[in-house]
Amino acid sequence: MVVHTLRGASLLLAGTVLGMASACSVVSPNNSSEAKPATNYTSTKSAEPAKADGGAKIAIDPNGPADTVRVFYKHLREKKFREAIFLTNLRPAVEGLTEAELAEFAVDFEALAGQIPADVQINGEIVSGDQATVTANLPDPDEDGKNSIQEIKLKRSGDVWIIQTVDETAAAKIKKDGKAYLYNLRIETHEEEAKKMLERISKAQLAHSLQNGGVFTDMATLITSGLLPEDITSSASTGYRYSIKVDENKISYFATATPETYGRSGRLSFLLQLDGKGISHVTSKDTRGQPMKK
Repeated sequence: MVVHTLRGASLLLAGTVLGMASACSVVSPNNSSEAKPATNYTSTKSAEPAKADGGAKIAIDPNGPADTVRVFYKHLREKKFREAIFLTNLRPAVEGLTEAELAEFAVDFEALAGQIPADVQINGEIVSGDQATVTANLPDPDEDGKNSIQEIKLKRSGDVWIIQTVDETAAAKIKKDGKAYLYNLRIETHEEEAKKMLERISKAQLAHSLQNGGVFTDMATLITSGLLPEDITSSASTGYRYSIKVDENKISYFATATPETYGRSGRLSFLLQLDGKGISHVTSKDTRGQPMKK
C-alpha cells in the first residue's frame, strides 16, 4: 500500500485519505513540459529548492495531476469530505452513503481538516502515461508540527486523474464492500486504538506506582497527573468507554475498554489485568458490547 499514517490525525483517515502521502525527496530539476498528459510520453515539472517562505511552486495545469491534488486538499480543509474523497480511489466507499450516514464520520473527518495548510505547496509533478506523481509540502507523519516534501500517486481514468490512496488489491475490496468499507475500517481502527489506550493505562499506572510507593490509582488522578489524556473520559474520538478499577489496598487494578456502540464503533471488548508477577496483559473478546470481566 502507498498509505502512510499521519500522527494525531483522525482515527479513520489515519489509514486512508490523508495517510496516502509517503515521505520522499524533492523531485530533481529537469526540463519542464507544458503539454497535457498523454499515454505515450513522460513529462516532469519541478520547483527550485524550498525557500524560507515555505518553498517554490510549479505551474499547475487545470485538471492535471497537481491540480487534482490541490483541489483535494482544498476540499478537505473546507470540510467538503464527499467531494474530496470523490477525487480518490476511495470513492466507492462514500458513493452509497446518505448525508446522515456521512455525518456519522464527522468526528473522524473533522479532526483532520484543521491540519491542512491554507495553501498546500505543490513542488513537483511527473507524468508517465496514465501514471503520475505529485510532490507537495505536507505535515510530516513522523514529526508533529513539521512539514516535509511528500509524494502522492495518481492514475488517469478517462479525462480525470484519481488519487491512489490504496493499492489495487485494497481498491478492489473497497469497490466490492461499498459503504461497508468505511464502517469496517472504523471498527478495526477503533479496536486497535482501544488496545493501545489500555497499554498506555498500564504504563501510566506503572509510572504512578514508582512515584507513590507502589500503589495504583484511579483514572481521574492519572489524568490530573498528566499520565493519561483527558479524552479518555469520552468515547467521541475513540468509540470506546474506558474504566479502571483499583482494589482496596491499591496494589492491584484492572481496566476495561468497551465499544460505545456495539457493531458500529467496535465489536471487541478489552481487558487489562495483572498476572501473579505483576505484569500487565491485554486480552479481547466479542462480548456483544458488554465489558469483559476479570
